[in-house]
Amino acid sequence: MAINQKQVLSLQQKLSPQQIQMIKLLELPTVQLEQRIKQEIENNIVLEEEERRTEDEEQQPQEISVDEYLREDETPSYKSRINNYSKDDKQRPVYLTEGRSLQEYLIEQLGYRNLPEREQRLAVYLGGRRYLVDSPDEDGYLRRDLESVADDIAFTVGIETTAAELERVLGVIHELEPAGVGARNLQECLLLQMDQLPSDTPARRLARRILTSYFDEFVKKHYEKLIARLQVSEEEFREAIAEIRHLSPKPGNLYAEGGTDTTPYIIPDFILDYQDGHFQLSLNSYNVPEVRINRRYVEMIRDMVGPDGKVREKDRDAVQFVKSKIDSAKWFISAIKQRHDTLMRTMQTILDYQQEYFKDGDRSKLRPMILKDIADRTGLDVSTISRVVNSKYVQTQFGIILLKSLFSEAMQTESGEEVSSYEIKHILQECIDEEDKRHPLTDETLMDILNAKGYRIARRTVAKYREMLGIPVARLRKQI
Repeated sequence: MAINQKQVLSLQQKLSPQQIQMIKLLELPTVQLEQRIKQEIENNIVLEEEERRTEDEEQQPQEISVDEYLREDETPSYKSRINNYSKDDKQRPVYLTEGRSLQEYLIEQLGYRNLPEREQRLAVYLGGRRYLVDSPDEDGYLRRDLESVADDIAFTVGIETTAAELERVLGVIHELEPAGVGARNLQECLLLQMDQLPSDTPARRLARRILTSYFDEFVKKHYEKLIARLQVSEEEFREAIAEIRHLSPKPGNLYAEGGTDTTPYIIPDFILDYQDGHFQLSLNSYNVPEVRINRRYVEMIRDMVGPDGKVREKDRDAVQFVKSKIDSAKWFISAIKQRHDTLMRTMQTILDYQQEYFKDGDRSKLRPMILKDIADRTGLDVSTISRVVNSKYVQTQFGIILLKSLFSEAMQTESGEEVSSYEIKHILQECIDEEDKRHPLTDETLMDILNAKGYRIARRTVAKYREMLGIPVARLRKQI
């Protein structure tokens, strides 16, 4: 009898807490890095924030020597600093601003309504974040049934209510801005907006009729069938559809991310300038604090050391505590510097790889590029490159670009030349933009057009790219 033995070896790599922290620092975008440094300053008494240095000061060595703190008479401040700020103090700062949330705006409006105290409390609870703006898109819809909401109110607020009472309170919310807020579905959302329009015209009456009685046919764009059922002319139908298209399917989106009173901005992690044929790349650390080790604690330890170089017994615990904080601060400063070097190394490699694109922002000039291409050139791991490009932006002369969007798979032409999938998508977008909207191009027709241009592509790939561009199928693109 032959006995087959199989030995299974399990190799498990365990990361140290410092390695985990380094990975987390690498993933952080600029805004979160600022918060992370401030948090570390609060947690570590040895670290302190310092004012920005002059250009002459930045030329000094940026090293820290904690191991020698007991032997040196003086500890120059520059030895415990990090430089995470570009020398170019005149670069364009970009600010992240916040405005009112949808919840705040609704509660503000409810304050102006003359409601009984009970209805006021129910309306505030019903219009809170949990129900109207806690959906994936924060679009202002009421996603839960009123019976469940009534149970929640009873448990959390202690108010016994019913679905019928909440229905009346919801009617008050339906009268607030933005029009359509608190709707249970798209049909109700559009009808609520129609109800708040200032004037009643034949086109709006027809639009309301379509939304009320023929919503499914409208969504499926069965226009010929609708015209026949409504017994209206094509022109009358077109005017009604135009009224519906002016409505918003997601009324709460204007208020997502605090966009009511301010324009949302993205803070880029890199700033790239292109002048006179030369690129200038820098990290955008405008609002990132510079930190150093507080000299008071180094001097405190020195004072606790006797003439013989030994620490007194009564001071041993204090010295050990402060030294552990200094060691932690030293590591944190070094980790920030390593993050700086890794980000710059990766971005510089991406810049070298995509130079033609960064000159004018023409996406058709993007070369096929995957994470491994940059990993091979930098000598870094693919996972490290992934963490660097994730949620990171670069500011260019043609706009702010998400680094992750620069990566694309390669497609091959009939001549064997490799092109970026972005080039295919660009041509696909142009074809759809120029199509006859009465007879939109099918995926099969688009495939034939691309094949005729020399791009070998299957129909299912055309469908995938079309969906990635957010373009519906031909039937749903049809217009009258």
